Amino acid sequence: MLGRLYLIAAILGVEVVALASIPHAASLLGPLAPFGIVCFAVFVGLGYSKLKLQQEPLRFGSGFLVAHLLCFALVCSGLFAAHHGFAFLLFSHLAHLVLRLVMMIAIALLALACVPFPVWIKTLRLTNWLWLYAVLAGAIAWCLRYPLQSFWDSSTTAPGRILQVLAFHSVKTMLRYFLPNILVDPASFTIGTPNFAVTIAEACSGMEGLGLVTVFTVIWLWYFRRESRFPQALLLIPCALLCVWMLNIVRIAVLVLIGNAGAPDVAMVGFHSQAGWIAFTTVAFCFSMATRKLSWVRRIPAPATSAPELESASPQATSETGESPVTAAYLVPFLAILGASFLTKSVTAYFEWLYPLRFFAAIVPIWIYRAEYRKLNWRFGWLAPVTGAVIFLIWIVPSLRLAQPAASSVGIGLAGLAPASRWAWIVFRIAAAVLTVPIAEELAFRGYLSRRLIDREFDTVPFTSLTVLSIGLSSIAFGLMHGQQWIAGVVAGVAFALLLRWKGRFGDAVVAHATSNLLLAIWVLARGDWAQW
Repeated sequence: MLGRLYLIAAILGVEVVALASIPHAASLLGPLAPFGIVCFAVFVGLGYSKLKLQQEPLRFGSGFLVAHLLCFALVCSGLFAAHHGFAFLLFSHLAHLVLRLVMMIAIALLALACVPFPVWIKTLRLTNWLWLYAVLAGAIAWCLRYPLQSFWDSSTTAPGRILQVLAFHSVKTMLRYFLPNILVDPASFTIGTPNFAVTIAEACSGMEGLGLVTVFTVIWLWYFRRESRFPQALLLIPCALLCVWMLNIVRIAVLVLIGNAGAPDVAMVGFHSQAGWIAFTTVAFCFSMATRKLSWVRRIPAPATSAPELESASPQATSETGESPVTAAYLVPFLAILGASFLTKSVTAYFEWLYPLRFFAAIVPIWIYRAEYRKLNWRFGWLAPVTGAVIFLIWIVPSLRLAQPAASSVGIGLAGLAPASRWAWIVFRIAAAVLTVPIAEELAFRGYLSRRLIDREFDTVPFTSLTVLSIGLSSIAFGLMHGQQWIAGVVAGVAFALLLRWKGRFGDAVVAHATSNLLLAIWVLARGDWAQW
């Protein structure tokens, strides 16, 4: 039952993102989103222990799913019609009412597709009055939507202004140690030098970082609630918030220093966009390590195992947090690429000339954990490159409609390099796309995440046992890593996972992934479509 509830949330999440990209969708999603999110969270969160007891297999209603997709298509058509000149649809209360009704029907059909109606009745009886509490919580969230939205949007809200003032004066104090000619304007919150200055708006004063860290820490502690001691673990949340706040002050100060040093493009394009994510990732990593390593937070103490016992321990033994010791082998290569991308983007402007660093960042951990990778089946069949070719065709469909390739900073940056440097960059770019990236991403998303969603000891789960839920959630996460091409990314993730589940060979997924990347590289070089990179 829990798996089907997560599947419903995942499907609705993807559809909401798709709807949000259509103009005029906010008026439809606005009232429903807070109610639905809070209602679902309360029902699953408070009823987790009882819902987990429902382990019986559930029939999937394909007919209900088709009806759901038709209703979803009808809502999309109505929004597109409003955007393309049918103004009466946009301003008509009746049209809004009809579209909202169709959306509610679509949600009900999806619920029936994933969970049969008798099972819903059984679940409601098992959880007693929890459904009522969830609905009341959703109604409260809906009522608070307008005051909270005005609280966030207002430029004069007390908490936002307090954060803005504190950030401004903290940055000013830090910069005075490095720049003697600092210029400040408290009225507009502008700070800098005669060469370069920035304005510290409320959105840049640390609010986003504090919000992201709050969400991450709460979800992390909830997920690892059995391994954490409360209320001690809750003390880590304010520590994480303080750290991300201080790192944001450092970020703004360094931004001014870089701009004043004569690199305004690097400051505003590279460093400004990546430093925040670097800070968030650093705090998130330190928080996760603290919950696992600090004895006063970790509920299960580290086992005091003697040396002889360690030698005879099973290779499948897990750590005190329930994670397999081979987790690093599956995640470190991808995390190394991610960390290298943060670094290379933060010190470059429009063209990432340090991209080869990503290749070397992945090669090192792949070599270190090569013994663990030998346990995987790297054989593959003819279907792997065919699958990769199909994904490549899906990926370039938007480009086929363009008479000329879209302009890209990559092409402009390469044109400014010397021929030797240009081809060296291209060689490393292709090597990363065909070798290190497919291995690292398949290890992380198909090898680890798709199996970790099934069992904590993920390495004991055969690839042929991947479930619909694990494939769906891991593919969504994989797709979201690809920015504007997230839909094609989700499709690619599903294709690679299904191929892996069917054949049971890790090599099939890697070769399919590498084939699609290789064909894309050939397309880019042959057509000059640098925007694909």
